[in-house]
Amino acid sequence: MKLADRVFLPLRLAWRQLRAEKARLASAIAGVMFACVLVFMQLGFRAALFDSATSLISAMRAEVFLLHPLTMASFRPEPLPRARAGQALALPEVVQATPVYLAQSTWRNPEDGSRRTIQLIGFDVEAGAMAFTGLAEVAAALKQPDSAAFDLRSRPEFGAVQPMLEALGGRPLPVQVGNRRLDVVGLVEIGPSFGADGNLVLNETNFRRLVPDRPFSNTDLVAIRLRPGSDIGAVQAQLRALLPGDVAVLTHPELVAWERRYWETATPIGFIFGFGSLMGLIVGMVIVYQILFSDIANHLREYATLKAIGYGNGYLARSVLGSAFILALLGFVPGAIASALLYDVIGKATFLPLGMTLERGLTVFGLIFGMCAVAGLLAMRKLRDADPADMF
Repeated sequence: MKLADRVFLPLRLAWRQLRAEKARLASAIAGVMFACVLVFMQLGFRAALFDSATSLISAMRAEVFLLHPLTMASFRPEPLPRARAGQALALPEVVQATPVYLAQSTWRNPEDGSRRTIQLIGFDVEAGAMAFTGLAEVAAALKQPDSAAFDLRSRPEFGAVQPMLEALGGRPLPVQVGNRRLDVVGLVEIGPSFGADGNLVLNETNFRRLVPDRPFSNTDLVAIRLRPGSDIGAVQAQLRALLPGDVAVLTHPELVAWERRYWETATPIGFIFGFGSLMGLIVGMVIVYQILFSDIANHLREYATLKAIGYGNGYLARSVLGSAFILALLGFVPGAIASALLYDVIGKATFLPLGMTLERGLTVFGLIFGMCAVAGLLAMRKLRDADPADMF
């Protein structure tokens, strides 16, 4: 028998069996679709968590970073001696060493007066250490005393800052942060995360004014820019040999992975999303198993007849697996479409970076097909009851 016949003949038989019971087929597709949507949403939330948590780090342009070894996440930094930035400049490959200050304060909504915690990001705005969208346009204005740039993608609970700023026609918007009055002189785009619902960008001097009790002999992070063509790995090794043990020297990808690892291992959120995906697959597998098992049980005589005329167990097994593949495909397509629509709705409501990707789509299809294949393998045990001698 040709390879095409070994594959397509069982697949055609599987399709005709599934199509014969339309109500059962619809139930199976709904079960697979439910599992598909659940897995898509869990993986989407998990990815959005990591993307939002690392959005600030990902927007940095530096090649090498210094931070305290005990720092677990950017929103909870351990102080690092600011002198380490000056020591890093001893290497000829280092062009800039920009201290970055991170803190949280209370923001008073300029519309209703309510207070909400906001993330403060202070640094030399002209050093080129950050790549926030809109930063270049407001960098000059941020040098003014008590000025700041508001994160356009902050949650709406902070107030309609953008429309209010536009209504002023270029004049700054007065706001209260902590116990100090500031002027919002422009907008940048960073995005909220699970650690901060909104962000405020300031230059180093204004950050010090806003957080006066903090000792500024320390910083939270040092962003190091290298000369073009420098060997990043070699500079990293030299900095580790040059600097004391109270500093960790990381490349940009390593810093992003450092931040991501906190959310994966130090919080239960990553486990919860993974467990939710697993539960969705188990529910879908049970539904598909019941459908396939019932289908085999209702057609035992037909399977016995096929055995009697020369079709072996391999052919019948391929037919059952063909049914699993068809159910996976029919459930995945509407499930993926529904998930993409949900991504759009939930992303707009939560301001999280939710979006369908090809990689995630292929991953979920592989999981759904694997789920259906396992259900088919379990259901195939019923084929042993299709014995021609017992049926006739």
